[in-house]
Amino acid sequence: MTREPGLSVRLRLALSYAAFLMVAGALLIAVVWVFLLRYVPEQAVTVSGDAVPGGGPGLFIPGRSDLWRAFAPKAALALGFLLLFGLAGGWLLAGRMLAPLQRITEASRTAGSGSLSHRIALPGRQDEFRELADAFDVMLDRLEVHVAQQRRFAANASHELRTPLATSQALLDVARQDPPDDPRELVDRLHAVNARAIDLTEELLLLSRADQRSFLRERVDLSLLAEEATETLLASAERRGVSLETSGDVTPAVGSRALLLQMITNLVHNAIVHNLPSGGAVQVRTAALKGSVVVTVENTGEVLDPERVPTFTEPFQRGTARVHGDQAGVGLGLAIVESIVRAHDGHLALSPRADGGLRVVVRLPAAPPRTDR
Repeated sequence: MTREPGLSVRLRLALSYAAFLMVAGALLIAVVWVFLLRYVPEQAVTVSGDAVPGGGPGLFIPGRSDLWRAFAPKAALALGFLLLFGLAGGWLLAGRMLAPLQRITEASRTAGSGSLSHRIALPGRQDEFRELADAFDVMLDRLEVHVAQQRRFAANASHELRTPLATSQALLDVARQDPPDDPRELVDRLHAVNARAIDLTEELLLLSRADQRSFLRERVDLSLLAEEATETLLASAERRGVSLETSGDVTPAVGSRALLLQMITNLVHNAIVHNLPSGGAVQVRTAALKGSVVVTVENTGEVLDPERVPTFTEPFQRGTARVHGDQAGVGLGLAIVESIVRAHDGHLALSPRADGGLRVVVRLPAAPPRTDR
């Protein structure tokens, strides 16, 4: 935004301080002048010596005009001193008070130039400027983490999207140099690679939609969504020898039904895929607490490193080795879950189970109770 040049805040504060002193001084002088007028006659008076007790020389009592000629220069001099003192003192005080704001301005310019590692770290006791500086530092912390995550996401997305394209190019180059007798095998392999690229693109679009919060909110029962998700994935669980168990209370929340269903589906699918080779189990529980609803998904599996578990929500991270098979997904399942939870003002917690596997807890704000009309 283009603005016309104006007076600095420091100069305006100095002028305001000087003006306040001038007004206060003028009022004080006016009060003193009025007080003196009560005891001064309008005209000068000379009292003879006979009227003075004990005799003696006569007295000259000045009038108001005489008093004004004597008082006005001193009052003007005092006001002039107050003006100079107010300007100088106001300039120094304003500079001292605005010094923290200058540091905040410099930090914002540094951040605007692309350097997010700079922090204000304003010393001193808590006040409005320190509160603003601390809030700005917290914003920079979150912004730096977010930018780093976006850079990793862009790099990983480019790598993941490049993989199917490079695979397709390699298959076509081989087919061009040595045409196969039966092209159906080539077509099937190209179809599988293309399907993976489509799935990855759709997952990226879903992740973007959740981050932008561009969805309609409605009353949703998470227990019904959990049952729907487990029924959809029951066949996949049976093929892998994994048992599915769903239990819990009615858990009303407010949000996008499609996104919340996708959230639970991703959690259940992740629990099925990253499980024991055989004889695994997945438990889905819902609970309604005071002011919130909770969805818990637990699965058996290998013993996980507690330090690696928090990284599972980063895009293109997988709980096991980076397998590029269809059933392993594209590495966006938990990243999408975290985005959906964040878009619904909820909280996502991941923790390893002591005997192996993962426990995922999603806590969302509960829907307000229905009002009967």
